[in-house]
Amino acid sequence: MKVGFVSLGCSKNLVDTEMAIGLFKRNKFEIVNDVEKAEIIVVNTCGFIESAKEEAINTILEMAEYKKIGKCEYLIVMGCLVQRYCKELKKAIPEVDLFISLDEYKNFWSKIEELVNLSTIKNNNICNNLEYIDRVISTGNKTAYLKIAEGCSNRCTYCAIPYIRGPYVSRPMEDILEEANKLSDMGIKELIVIAQDTTRYGEDLYGKSKINELLQELCKIDGFKWIRFLYAYPECITDELIDTVKQNDKICNYFDIPIQHISDSVLKRMNRRTTGKEIEDLIVKIKNKIPNVVLRTSLIVGFPGETEEDFNKLYNFVEKGYFDKLGVFIYSKEDGTPAEKLKEQVHHNTKKKRYNQLMSMAKEISNKKLKSHIGKTYDVLIENITFDNKFYIGRSYMDIPETDGTIIIKNTEKDLLGKFVKCKITRNKKL
Repeated sequence: MKVGFVSLGCSKNLVDTEMAIGLFKRNKFEIVNDVEKAEIIVVNTCGFIESAKEEAINTILEMAEYKKIGKCEYLIVMGCLVQRYCKELKKAIPEVDLFISLDEYKNFWSKIEELVNLSTIKNNNICNNLEYIDRVISTGNKTAYLKIAEGCSNRCTYCAIPYIRGPYVSRPMEDILEEANKLSDMGIKELIVIAQDTTRYGEDLYGKSKINELLQELCKIDGFKWIRFLYAYPECITDELIDTVKQNDKICNYFDIPIQHISDSVLKRMNRRTTGKEIEDLIVKIKNKIPNVVLRTSLIVGFPGETEEDFNKLYNFVEKGYFDKLGVFIYSKEDGTPAEKLKEQVHHNTKKKRYNQLMSMAKEISNKKLKSHIGKTYDVLIENITFDNKFYIGRSYMDIPETDGTIIIKNTEKDLLGKFVKCKITRNKKL
């Protein structure tokens, strides 16, 4: 049978999708990219914030139409949204043939066998659960994510992840390194290390953070040119970690630090573990130690009790221009989180206004920073080519896939796909 996948949400969710693809493939199913041709459609959902839930519901309903107009016989839905709202989804969307929650991933294939008659293709040697080592990479032949932990124990008051994914659970380092070696053997050149909080890696297994040691071990593996780690919480970024990034050529000078806010009163209500001053001191330290570092962050506006003074502190902080990349979220009240019950919920119009103000100013800063790269030369990984074959599309160490920008290069009639090239920046497109 032919199986098509739709993966929603974050890169951590994408790894789960890749493991599911690998499980179907090992069981002799044909994987197709076109859902119109798929006899089984699998949707991996996100349930993090309200907009993600809406996207997931709309996607499920869209895929359900292929049971009428396409070849789809079975529609399967998995992931975070199922974990949170399985009973409600079963009632609301009867077109779905099977819902698989996160808790059921250990019996993933048993669920598939219950749904589909597999007597002619059943393989008793196949594992029942999702396996990291056998996942099918969907991010091209040069870039792959490496998930080092599941869940989160930080308990930020706005976040539903601990209630969906459970507490932080690190993977054993030997398992991670085994997977990394396999990815290198496959020709992967860019390794992106991910977890809900990469800087807490190992605390539950080894009694202290082992992210430094893990990164150093990954650097020893031949084949990788770029190694990145994302979602580094500020309270866990040590001098040793900064030095590890500075001293290893393979590790990109790129820090993704989700600070969420800068006002102490807001940070306290968020149950964040840093003050505004500690955040700013850390950022200054990183920039002093690594002058060409790229800093990315995510912020939340409109958190309950955020006053005009709190927002102005955040606005003035961003205006200092510390960050090269910046994402802003409008606070979303999530079921079951402590922040849902907080008083002084901010009006939607106020949240939207603050979002627009922050994004407008952030764009101005970004345009200035982009302009500063003109005339400089960077290593660029060529990932794609335009439909008319006139331009190649690539990224430098300053950009992560899907989230950040791209570099456009004129086609020189050479086969550059999947290769690193030296690229001189001649102009930038204004945001």
